[in-house]
Amino acid sequence: MADSAMQGLFWATLIGALLRASTPILLAANGGLVTEACGATNVALEGLLLISAFFGVIGSAYAAIWMPGMGAGFYACLGLCCGLAAALIFSLVLAFLHLELGADLVIAGIGINMLAAGLTIYLMSVLTGDKGSTASLASYALPVLHIPGFATWPIVDVLLNSESRQGHHVLVYAALISCLGVHGLLARTSLGLRLRAIGESREAAIAAGIDVKKSQYLAFAISGLCAGLGGLHLSMGYLAVFQADMSAGRGFLALAAVFLGTRRPLGTVAASFLFGASTVLAAQLGLLAIPSQLVYMIPPFATLAAMAAAGAWRRARSRRTQAIGA
Repeated sequence: MADSAMQGLFWATLIGALLRASTPILLAANGGLVTEACGATNVALEGLLLISAFFGVIGSAYAAIWMPGMGAGFYACLGLCCGLAAALIFSLVLAFLHLELGADLVIAGIGINMLAAGLTIYLMSVLTGDKGSTASLASYALPVLHIPGFATWPIVDVLLNSESRQGHHVLVYAALISCLGVHGLLARTSLGLRLRAIGESREAAIAAGIDVKKSQYLAFAISGLCAGLGGLHLSMGYLAVFQADMSAGRGFLALAAVFLGTRRPLGTVAASFLFGASTVLAAQLGLLAIPSQLVYMIPPFATLAAMAAAGAWRRARSRRTQAIGA
């Protein structure tokens, strides 16, 4: 019995770590899935994670300086609003460049990523005198949530509230809710129907009287907010500090999750957890006497391997279908 209970706690703890590692990838991937539904690939997810993480920390830190005595929760909420606003603005800038000025979406997205990387380091240097992190600023973290009533079920308690039993971060729960929200948006709402119609055929959507630009602007806005939450989890989650390039490729992993998941909500969620698992594995191997260069290779290698395996599976399925049809 004791061995079984310990094994259950081990798996619950592992799943809890997986949830934390997957949260920023999952949130950004859900945002990418919304724009992908209308035929627009949001390559700027990496930059959106970075810019929201930075402005979340800066917003909470300077709110405390300018409005003393308001409480940590108030400052954290202001930081949340600043981070989301920054991600929303950058996402709408990308939409404007593409929809109004005719810029190539991939090139414009890469430009947003480069701008976010350079701008955050520049502003951090100006505001703190440090190009590495905002450790000199007293910023604030968003809270954790504890779900009571499971003290007599240790495995369930660890799964729902982390191994510390204090709760998961609020954005971990937000990531799980976003999965249901994005699925409901795309499958059950008129906006989702319009977005999918645009993705299928833009010309047919215009002929049907759909305001294509308005719908795509909304898609980019939703994508920016989702990615913004992912970035805030990095800098206002279990840490309350911004570090240069702290997104560390998670935006690209999120984009890969959308394609690996065949642009479907369930597949995107599964792929996001796969990449989260590779991040957990890298973190665990980092504690061992393994060269850091090999550890850093694990998430991108997992991405390439998963994409190659998925492509081979789709080609095999297509051949089987053609053989049956013949």
